[in-house]
Amino acid sequence: MTMGRRGLLTGGGVVLASLGAAGWLGWRGMGSSAEMAALVTRQRQTLPLPASSRDLIRYATLAANGHNTQPWLFRPDARGIDILPDVTRRTPVVDPDDHHFFASLGCAAENLALAAGARGKSGEIGFDPEGGGRVRVDLGTAQGGDAALFEAIPLRQSTRSDYDGSAVSAADLSQLAMSAAVPGVDLILISERAQIDQLRDLVIAGNTAQMADPAFVTELMHWLRFNPAAAMTTGDGLYSVASGNPALPDWLGPRLFDMVFTAQAENEKYARQIASSSGVAVFVAAQANPEHWVQAGRACQRFSLQATALGLKTAYINQPVEVPGLRADLAALVGLPGRRPDIVMRFGRAPAMPMSARRPVEAVMV
Repeated sequence: MTMGRRGLLTGGGVVLASLGAAGWLGWRGMGSSAEMAALVTRQRQTLPLPASSRDLIRYATLAANGHNTQPWLFRPDARGIDILPDVTRRTPVVDPDDHHFFASLGCAAENLALAAGARGKSGEIGFDPEGGGRVRVDLGTAQGGDAALFEAIPLRQSTRSDYDGSAVSAADLSQLAMSAAVPGVDLILISERAQIDQLRDLVIAGNTAQMADPAFVTELMHWLRFNPAAAMTTGDGLYSVASGNPALPDWLGPRLFDMVFTAQAENEKYARQIASSSGVAVFVAAQANPEHWVQAGRACQRFSLQATALGLKTAYINQPVEVPGLRADLAALVGLPGRRPDIVMRFGRAPAMPMSARRPVEAVMV
C-alpha cells in the first residue's frame, strides 16, 4: 500500500441484496481475484543475479506512495538512476504542496538503493532541487544495504484492516527505530494508550474535515479501483479489495461509495483500527522542504520494511498531517512543537490482505 488509507464500502451487502437479475449482468468483465493475485506475484518475484537497471527499478516501484498514484519516472544511465517527479500524478487536493509526492519519491529511492546493495551495486541517494526536484541514486560496485529489508520489499503492503492488539516487544521497537534512522528525520514511537487515544482524536478530526470537502472526495474517487479488471488495467490506484471489501462493477462501485462512505462510518472504522494497533510511528523532518520530505519518505519506507521483516503490518493515518490546522496539535503531542509532522503510521499484527498492482516498468522508464 500505499500511503493512501481509505477502506470503503463496508455494509454494501444490503445494497447488493436488492439487485435483480439484470443488475448481476454488470458483474461481467470485473476480472478475477486469481488473475489479480497472479499479476501481483509476477510483479513481486525475486529475480536471480546479476540485476539490470530494469530490475532495480521494478523493486523501486513496489514502494509506498500516496493513493498508489506512483508519481515517479526513472531515467537510468551508466552511473546510476534518476527518479523524476511525474507531475501528471499529483493529488493537489489532499497534497497541495506536494509533500506526500516527494515522500513517495523517497520511498522509491530507498527501495532502489536496498535492491542495488543486495545486487552488489551499493546505491547512494542524493537530491537535486533543480528542474522541479529529482532524486539521484548513484550505483557503485560494492555489496551493501540491509538484506532483511531488501527481502521484505515484495512482502510489504499497507494493511488497512483491524490488527490483533498484541504488544510489540521493546527489542523489536528498538530495531524498528534503528532501521528508520535517516539523517534529518526524527521518529517518535507512541505505545502508551492515553497518547494513542489523543492521536486517534486528531485522526478523527482530520477525517471529518476531509469528508466535508467535496473536492477531496472527488479526488479520492478518481483513484479508487473497485474490481480486479480496473486495477489491472490501470496498474495504479486504491484497490478496494485490498481493504477487505467485495469487488464491484464499475457502474455500481461509485454509487455504493456515495451511499456508505460517510464521516461517521469512517470515523468509527479509524477509531476501531487505531485501538487494535500496537503503536503509532510519527516521522518529523528537520525542515519543511522537498529534500527533507524525501528523507522522511526514506525513513518511513525503512520502518515499514523492518516491520514487515518482523512479521508486523503497517498502515498510514495521515489526516493530522494533511489537514493544516491539526499539524501544531500533532507536533505538540509528539514533543516537537513548532515542527511540521510528515507521516503517521500505525503498526501491529494482522493477516496479509490482497495486494495492489503496479504499472509496468516500461511505463515508468524514460
